[in-house]
Amino acid sequence: MLDNLPRGTICIEDIEMGMTRYIRKVVTDRDIQMFAEVSTDHNPVHLDDDYAQDTIFEGRIAHGMLTAGLISAVIGEQLPGHGTIYMSQSLKFLAPVRPGDLVYAEVKVTGIQIDKRRVQLECKCEVDGKKVLVGEAMVMAPSRKFD
Repeated sequence: MLDNLPRGTICIEDIEMGMTRYIRKVVTDRDIQMFAEVSTDHNPVHLDDDYAQDTIFEGRIAHGMLTAGLISAVIGEQLPGHGTIYMSQSLKFLAPVRPGDLVYAEVKVTGIQIDKRRVQLECKCEVDGKKVLVGEAMVMAPSRKFD
């Protein structure tokens, strides 16, 4: 048995269909600037007010992958939590996230393969109740048993 699992980690043996977890986060200018530095994506639609004003978005928007990173945070911190291994992720971006938006990111268990420690998750992000991102993830969950 693994006795050193972090508090909040949900092992494959305890995951149930329909389980959900979420976070809420306000996306700040600092978040966008830091993401640009880490990712090296300096597209001016994210960083330059004057440039972004003349785009179809009529203002700056957050990087889509910054929003997707909130899904990763829910998976890595809550469901299943620490020790989870990402296997795949599909994403569809439906609307922009702007600086100052409060993003609600949620994952929901839609499939479980206990023998392979696989968990399929429905993923979504919303701003003001409107979906801005949807997708699915497949992860390998931690286990209380050694392989």
